[in-house]
Amino acid sequence: MTRPWRVTVVGSGPRGLMVIERLAARLAGQPAGRPVELCLIDEVEVGCGRIYRTDQPAWLLMNTPAGMITAFSGPPDDGPARAGAGPAFAEWWSAGPPGYPGPEGYAPRAIYGRYLRFALDAVARGLPPQVRLHRVHSSVRDLRPAGGGYQLVLADGARWESDRVVLTTGHPRPPAQGARTDLARAAARRPGLRHIKGDSPADMPLDALPAGAAVGVLGLGLSFFDIMAACTVGRGGHFTKGAGGDLRYHPSGAEPVLVAGSRGGLPLMAKGDNRRPPGFSHRPVLFTPQRVRDHASGPLLDFRTDVLPWLTAEVELVYHGTALRQARGERAASVFTDEVIRSAAGSVPDVRSTAARHGAPELPPVDLEALARPFAGLDFDGPKAFDDHLVEVLRTGVREAERGNVDSPLMAALDVVRDTRWVLRACVDFGALHPAAHRDDFLGRFIPSSNVLLAGPPPLRIRQLLALMARGLVRVVGPEASAAADPGSGRFAMFSPRVAGSRVLVDTVVDARVPGTDLGRDPAELTRNLRARGLWTEFVHRAGDDTFATGGVAVTTAPFHPLSREGVPDAGLYVLGIPTENTRWFTQVGFARPGPWGDFIRDADAIAAHALDG
Repeated sequence: MTRPWRVTVVGSGPRGLMVIERLAARLAGQPAGRPVELCLIDEVEVGCGRIYRTDQPAWLLMNTPAGMITAFSGPPDDGPARAGAGPAFAEWWSAGPPGYPGPEGYAPRAIYGRYLRFALDAVARGLPPQVRLHRVHSSVRDLRPAGGGYQLVLADGARWESDRVVLTTGHPRPPAQGARTDLARAAARRPGLRHIKGDSPADMPLDALPAGAAVGVLGLGLSFFDIMAACTVGRGGHFTKGAGGDLRYHPSGAEPVLVAGSRGGLPLMAKGDNRRPPGFSHRPVLFTPQRVRDHASGPLLDFRTDVLPWLTAEVELVYHGTALRQARGERAASVFTDEVIRSAAGSVPDVRSTAARHGAPELPPVDLEALARPFAGLDFDGPKAFDDHLVEVLRTGVREAERGNVDSPLMAALDVVRDTRWVLRACVDFGALHPAAHRDDFLGRFIPSSNVLLAGPPPLRIRQLLALMARGLVRVVGPEASAAADPGSGRFAMFSPRVAGSRVLVDTVVDARVPGTDLGRDPAELTRNLRARGLWTEFVHRAGDDTFATGGVAVTTAPFHPLSREGVPDAGLYVLGIPTENTRWFTQVGFARPGPWGDFIRDADAIAAHALDG
């Protein structure tokens, strides 16, 4: 009897599921000459993983509209849902669980988890007769080469042999004390103090936060909004609509008071309402990999001088083109765009001057860093002065977001940055930038600013935040926020050095910052064993005297084999997603888009093709 060929995927979040989907699609399209066994392993919930597990509360939302998500590599046809042909998320939701808000609505993460499990079931039902899928609910403690393949050791000590192994382990759990060991140690020494380390909000002990108490929150990103929802709607409060789109919050009396802050002092800004046709994505005409390379200053790119000017030109082209279209019509915008493209043959074009010559309305420059840090260099004489400024920034931002990404020049321009992430990856991944440019200019400056503007929640969340601030249930202390043990009171202090009188004493500090990828700090037993055996090594970016230890797993280009300490790829292993962050960029994305394949599906397919060619 012929031994089955085994391919194992460790981690069944969206990336792991897409690898299984592409393996199944390839096996259906070109049957293998022998039996094949696929194995999908997850320690939390097989099919959707930890982040999208189906038992989390409904107030934890995704931050991407339902209509822009699919778990299948092709649209449905006349046959049953199966690998390569299945409904996108919005289509499935509209015919399934209640509460579908339309394709532009935002789903609870648990609903998306149910969709992912539906997709896995559909893939399993459509497998050819010689293919079998094993679903294993367990963690993997160890992995070692064995007999030309690999042996995996599961949590209960069971062994599993596999010819190929795909590691899509996703978001790491935080170290035992979290990122702020000083706060954890202070809480351990002083009765009554508590430090909640950064993690997925669904896994945080937020129910333990006492009603009416001031609670410090470090970070104003997506996890902050999840914590905000859990402590309000999750405790029985509700919102009602008022005049002009404003919301009013009706408390249950069980809420704590959140005292939050971050380095910039600004919560993530609302994502623009999507008004674009289904499947639309901006196709760059200025910011392309070839243009960047053709005008580069050297073999390693400098982000500020080689990459950012072309991205800025593309952003300004859409920004001013949108304003010109609204003011003078489609024809005027088209003539403007054509002239800008013609002028880009030798150097980065002056888009702003060209727009002015074509009669475009005068607009402020699109300065991502200035937009993301409106309080930079400012000092405030008290909390009210800062609150007034913050509320005005939030109100202006949410009104612009609600105009949508077709009518708002700014929202249309910011969508350009989202839609050209693939170009950024081509300019950044696998050490394409100079180490200093990668570390300081790209990761240190551009990414924090762009995340504030691009990675935010739906406008509803900003409206809710404003209502909670008005109720006194959320307070942002200001920029350069800090949390520290206060020896005089025996408590923690939250404060901003830029806002006079901002100091607030709290007994609990919640770290709302998502742990970054760092092989050296990842507490997972599997990660530690992979590193000890040299199967996973850190990508260290070197050029001359400059060295940047990225924290991500060193891998080849597609199909993403991990590299040994000697730089030799392990051809039977594949690493995809968050463990490789900083070797590759923007691996956190948790979905494919309907329509033409993007990197999410292409990456999975490259692995599937290689893993079956054994």
